[in-house]
Amino acid sequence: MTAPDTLTAPVLRLSGLGWTIGGATIVENVSLSVREGEFLAFIGPNGAGKTSLFNLISGITAPTAGTLALDGTDLTRLPVHTRARRGIGRTFQTSSLWPAMTVAEHVRLAAQAAGGGSYRLWRRAAPYAAEVRGVLERTGLGHRASTPAAELSHGEKRKLELAVLLVGDPRLMLLDEPMAGVSAEEVPALTELIRTLHRDEGRTVLMVEHHMDVLLGLADRLAVMHHGSLLALGTPEAVTADPAVQQAYLGEGL
Repeated sequence: MTAPDTLTAPVLRLSGLGWTIGGATIVENVSLSVREGEFLAFIGPNGAGKTSLFNLISGITAPTAGTLALDGTDLTRLPVHTRARRGIGRTFQTSSLWPAMTVAEHVRLAAQAAGGGSYRLWRRAAPYAAEVRGVLERTGLGHRASTPAAELSHGEKRKLELAVLLVGDPRLMLLDEPMAGVSAEEVPALTELIRTLHRDEGRTVLMVEHHMDVLLGLADRLAVMHHGSLLALGTPEAVTADPAVQQAYLGEGL
């Protein structure tokens, strides 16, 4: 895996980002930069602040401290839809697909929205047919185009969520536990798809995941979250060998 060029300007820069609610600090003073084409994975046990940090980056939650910039533009106070149009794409731990809608319909609606249209299923499908077909082939779902989402396996649902994300051509992909609920048999194929998006398409990826064996084969760097703060950041080899990381998570199942 090729490390990102350290001379290029960062795609994403977080400076002292934090979120405090009701007197409780959920995310505290997180500062880091992500380079073009980098794969940065976030690890840590439940409650460490990983998903909360993704919520701050994607705009679901407004930070109470710090700033966030994409390609040098401050997005700290911009809403979710504006950040999405600027290139921040997000998947979630829990699937949000419409059970009765087919795989192709999901991707077509996302294509309409990405092109400035509305989420109207009755609009003509023809203008989007080639784009939908292309995305489904890239994600291994071409043979499932007419299948309702309810009939997909967990692994296929995760692929569909990636397909929906890809039609917007995101500058930055935030993947929140994409392996959650996926059977052991489907993990390798989903891992390979994510690897292809990063390696072959040059996608910049931030991913939260508990499967360390998956992350060690994908990530350029690991970021360790501990009680809402960034405990360590570096190569997988350096982070997993860090005594502070080992002490903090001894028995906590990284």
